[in-house]
Amino acid sequence: MSHLQWPFISGRNIHIASAQGACLYNAEGDAIIDAAGGAIVVNVGHGRQRVADAVAEATLQTSYVVPPWMTPSREALLKALQGWLPEHLTQVHCTSGGTEANEAAMKIALHYQQAIGETTRTRIIGRSISYHGTTLATASISGHPGRKKGLEAALPQFPEVQTPYPLRCPLGSHHEDSGAYYADLLRDLIESEGPENIAAFLAEPITGSSGGAIVPPEDYWPKVREICDEYGILLIMDEVMTGFGRTGTQFGYQHWPIEPDLLISGKGLAGGYAPLGGVFGSAKISEAIAEAGFQVMFNTFGGHPAACAAAAEVLNIMVEEDLVNQAAVKGSYLHERLQHAFSNHPHVAEVRGRGLFAAIEVVQNRESLERCSIEAAVTSKIVAKGLSKGVFYYGGGTGDVRDIICMGPPLVISESQLDQVVDTLAECVDEVMSTLA
Repeated sequence: MSHLQWPFISGRNIHIASAQGACLYNAEGDAIIDAAGGAIVVNVGHGRQRVADAVAEATLQTSYVVPPWMTPSREALLKALQGWLPEHLTQVHCTSGGTEANEAAMKIALHYQQAIGETTRTRIIGRSISYHGTTLATASISGHPGRKKGLEAALPQFPEVQTPYPLRCPLGSHHEDSGAYYADLLRDLIESEGPENIAAFLAEPITGSSGGAIVPPEDYWPKVREICDEYGILLIMDEVMTGFGRTGTQFGYQHWPIEPDLLISGKGLAGGYAPLGGVFGSAKISEAIAEAGFQVMFNTFGGHPAACAAAAEVLNIMVEEDLVNQAAVKGSYLHERLQHAFSNHPHVAEVRGRGLFAAIEVVQNRESLERCSIEAAVTSKIVAKGLSKGVFYYGGGTGDVRDIICMGPPLVISESQLDQVVDTLAECVDEVMSTLA
């Protein structure tokens, strides 16, 4: 029998035998603090027996039922979602994950504009630093050059506007007018493309790992919401990484006084216990699509009964244990510790993020913001060194944006574990950068 290789392209392959709480355990039984929450996924922690029991029960009840039909676990998920979603988002479409959810939301937005007679609105605006998924459409609208390599000639083209990047704003680092600057770029792009041609604007409220927890200026999102309303453009909020408590609010957009037209969720929805994504929209959108005779087509495994059972239990745990507030409190502690460790570090440009979603940007020179060379492979070296010291960090960036170290640990992580996360990261940065001197 031929030897089978996992993953498809060979690389670092660590054997994780088990996980509990905020820790992973390798085949030798060594603990690794999961400072990344996997891929910023895990919220209620690893090894929750009640979630496993709920999945087992749902599997015995209904191993598979086509997504549009109701099952007990789907009913349980809808009940659990009641306390999470804003009142205007009443329509639920489940997928198998974040990529499918983003693609479904893009299609829903296009269908809606066609349904209301806006037949020329066929374009969706994306942003320059972003990541929305692995399909050709979601990869194309993502501002992530590193994940487009070798595909460029085949990818459809989407209009692209600059992502707010306060650290590196052309007006000056953290300039007071940066929010208006980036919002005006969106307005200019809409005008140049023709407002009558734009269906939607797709963006993350806080930029995910592609930029490393970049928080936009405070006035950016209110201005963007006004622009979208002015031109009849749907605002699609990609909360695959930031949703369901990660940033210390139920959803990342709630740090600003705005509401999205479509909300996308993924990772935190089921907390890593099952593959599940969700698109949440208004009755206005669904009714228009239905009246036009269009379909919102399901994925075969979207809203799988076992996945819905896992998500319902995860969301109930989140409420019972007040984990959104815990993310805010522990997030403040994490950011204080990171600031103490790196606020004057010669090779760290800044600490950023919200709640238990944080990142540092490692640079060659803090004053000039000069980046390290791609060949130096700083991110890979820091992540590898962290693993050797018993902490797993999540490497971020797009290739152009690089040397971003992200943290998104389980919301049940302890302060002493957060201390170890920060202390170890400081050691890793110092050791790696000392070799580049």
